[in-house]
Amino acid sequence: MVRFGLFGTGHWAGETHGAGLAAHPRAQLVGVWGRDSAKAAALAQRYGVPAFDDADALIEACDAVAIALPPDVQAGIATRAAEAGRHLLLDKPLALTLTDADRLVATVRASGVASLVFFTQRYHRNVTTFLAATAADGGWLHAEATLFTSIFQPGSPYVGSAWRRQHGGLWDTGPHALSLILPVLGRVTRVAAMDGPRGLVHLLLSHDSGATSRISLTLDAPSAAVSHGIAFYGESGIETVPNGDDTLAGAFGTAVDQLLAEIESGTRDHRLDVRFGREVVAILAAAEVARTESRTVEVSPVPTGTS
Repeated sequence: MVRFGLFGTGHWAGETHGAGLAAHPRAQLVGVWGRDSAKAAALAQRYGVPAFDDADALIEACDAVAIALPPDVQAGIATRAAEAGRHLLLDKPLALTLTDADRLVATVRASGVASLVFFTQRYHRNVTTFLAATAADGGWLHAEATLFTSIFQPGSPYVGSAWRRQHGGLWDTGPHALSLILPVLGRVTRVAAMDGPRGLVHLLLSHDSGATSRISLTLDAPSAAVSHGIAFYGESGIETVPNGDDTLAGAFGTAVDQLLAEIESGTRDHRLDVRFGREVVAILAAAEVARTESRTVEVSPVPTGTS
């Protein structure tokens, strides 16, 4: 059994991280910490574990951390946990600045801990099978992604999410699109971006394979216009990424399985570790510059010594 500390008290922490850990036969949830002590106590009671008032005390009490917090808060706690030798099961995006992402990657490398970032669709087996087969086909020229979400409607569990309101679809759903496009088309080298109405942002990406991709995102789509789709275009025709066929808690359980495999084997080469999380942050950070300065921006490569 690996002892996990849960950091976060929101809907995602309770319904995905908490449920996935509680159901896993080899994970032991040992405590909950959150910025709101009343919510932490309620979630801890739900899962029959203690609530911690101090984040570092929970880090001390566990072997691994599962973090479902705003990205800027996650980056600091994850870095402290890695410094303490705790393995990391993190959420996307890894951080909100490239500086924070690079600091975390360097800390993980120095400490030797295992790390995974929960890019949700990448932990559905039917999706990973599709991506592997599509990448093997080759000959892809372009990808198109449209992720129009409506999270600010009454009843949405994310209507009160301050970081999503501030940073929008680029940082919330953009990582999901990138996690599915990069395995097929390769690393992004340049980004152009343009804003639209209702929080829309459009990205045009160049990949080191020579391919291009276009991503359109919003968290504030009209309810009648909600749409999610990603397709690849190339010599073999058109291939559309399927929706994941597992539950969210089930996909999170798969992530726990894979983190445990990394811990037990001693390998530190998972395809969705903090280095991939940092790659995604670099693209998003470049997109922020591109949209504000109306120019194409080169994506910062991984610093020497962190690959």
